[in-house]
Amino acid sequence: MLTRLSYIEEYLKRKDFLYILKIQTTAIRTIEDFMVEKGFIQLMPVITSKLTDPLGPDPGSSVVALPKIKYYDQELVLTQSMILHKQLALITGVEKIFIFSPNIRLENKIRKSTGKHLFEFTQMDFEIAYATMEDVISLVEDLIIEVFKTVKRERKEELEKLNRELKIPGKPFKIYTTHELEEVYGKDWEIPASKAEKYPFWVICHKREFYDKEDPDRPGHYLNYDLVYPEGYGEALSGGEREWKYERIISRIRKDGLDERMYKSYLEIAKKGLLIPSAGGGLGVERLIRFLTGKKHIGDIQVFRRIPGEEVIL
Repeated sequence: MLTRLSYIEEYLKRKDFLYILKIQTTAIRTIEDFMVEKGFIQLMPVITSKLTDPLGPDPGSSVVALPKIKYYDQELVLTQSMILHKQLALITGVEKIFIFSPNIRLENKIRKSTGKHLFEFTQMDFEIAYATMEDVISLVEDLIIEVFKTVKRERKEELEKLNRELKIPGKPFKIYTTHELEEVYGKDWEIPASKAEKYPFWVICHKREFYDKEDPDRPGHYLNYDLVYPEGYGEALSGGEREWKYERIISRIRKDGLDERMYKSYLEIAKKGLLIPSAGGGLGVERLIRFLTGKKHIGDIQVFRRIPGEEVIL
């Protein structure tokens, strides 16, 4: 167990940190360059708000509390995900946006040993007006291939010192449905399916939050997707087409038993017909770096660890 002194003397002086941080710098720069070249406009992140992603009802979520602060006479929540703000930002007329967005998700301490969970992390969030699931899948595949190629080319020495060999995937990536994977691996399909694959792959049709669009032609099926890393690393990105019609949004919120008061302003905007069709996603930056560097635990790529159930030292 790390003490404050050993954190400084042992953890921060690890020789591999320099290799990890160089790879991280290259990966983030490549993402930013790629998105700008594709016509995306960069937004600054939202840290505090009156509303945030409910993260439920999602069987994959283990958040134990909604992070809140009191600021004068206002109660504000800390961002769990910028999904609702991304939808609202498109009202400005910008059709493609991306943000490096810090997220606070107070995960259950049982997530400490998964190797992939943090309670403070960053997503490269993006949203595209009038886009479809197919549009996003194609874009993300190009992005992942570009990041892998650039890191492999520019950080060859660092990868060798980390004993990490990156395999460049080809398009298109494999696509599975949640129903297919549940038949093979059961309800907890993510890690077994990840271990069985050599390259990143897609899993579509997840039953989750009210903003992910239900297929109008197939009730009970959803136009959403997760990108999953191979080798047991698990989920890389989560996203979907969005519900944008007021009647659909309010119906889903009520069906999920969520507190409508939290979404009052959002619902008023939706009721006026100001939301537009869109699709997007969020790519976990730390999870990407973990995969690129081949680290067993995601905490090992963080200079200042934020692991559920682990004491915060600095």
